[in-house]
Amino acid sequence: MRRTGRRASVEPGEPWTDDPYGRALGVGRGPLYLRRMTPPTEGVAELLPLDVERFCAAPDAADTGVLHRCTGPVLDVGCGPGRLVAALAARGIPVLGVDVSPAAVARTRYRGGTALQRSVFDRLPREGRWGTALLMDGNVGIGGDPAALLARLRQLLRPGGRLLAEVAPQDVDERLTVRVEDGHGRHGRPFPWARLGATALLHAADATAWILTSRWTTGNRTFLELHRPNPRHDAPRGMSHEGSERR
Repeated sequence: MRRTGRRASVEPGEPWTDDPYGRALGVGRGPLYLRRMTPPTEGVAELLPLDVERFCAAPDAADTGVLHRCTGPVLDVGCGPGRLVAALAARGIPVLGVDVSPAAVARTRYRGGTALQRSVFDRLPREGRWGTALLMDGNVGIGGDPAALLARLRQLLRPGGRLLAEVAPQDVDERLTVRVEDGHGRHGRPFPWARLGATALLHAADATAWILTSRWTTGNRTFLELHRPNPRHDAPRGMSHEGSERR
């Protein structure tokens, strides 16, 4: 077969692995997007930007507010290039990042953090004993099924453990198929994803028996704090919206 010198567009076997995400982490910048694989409704963007520069930078003010709420040991789900893992480790807090991307795991380790190349749905260390789990930077979308993700995290945390989750600033609730794509049209394999605002995540949390303890916004980023009920201290079902903190 004659080679033309032009590289064909391929779909690698695993998303976030051999696609443009790893290359973007290597240089620390985008542009990088999630492209919707089904036609969006009117007024909805087809490309969802991924803020690679922020992911690869030091924690910002919004991140710092989350870090102050962490009680070890901490599990950062979808840790990316490890800015939060490295920051917690520097404070002496036991922390582990998990990510399916080998480039993300390598960068996290380079920054001084500990990370495993693994899905959150795989077997993980300290199951049922984590003090805090993090779902930052849109990672509430992992797997495309928020209720399944929250149920899995409930298995990983100890009773009374907390989940700190970043949600979309808009009131959205979407299940979609996306692929990672760069500014040159290079892309990876499609995979399921979800986009949730606060209301949608609270509905999923209610269905999986989490308790809302706090809700706040820093800049244009919105966060929820949930905790796994502790039978010795909490009511037996669901979460209470009453008395939740709003800032």
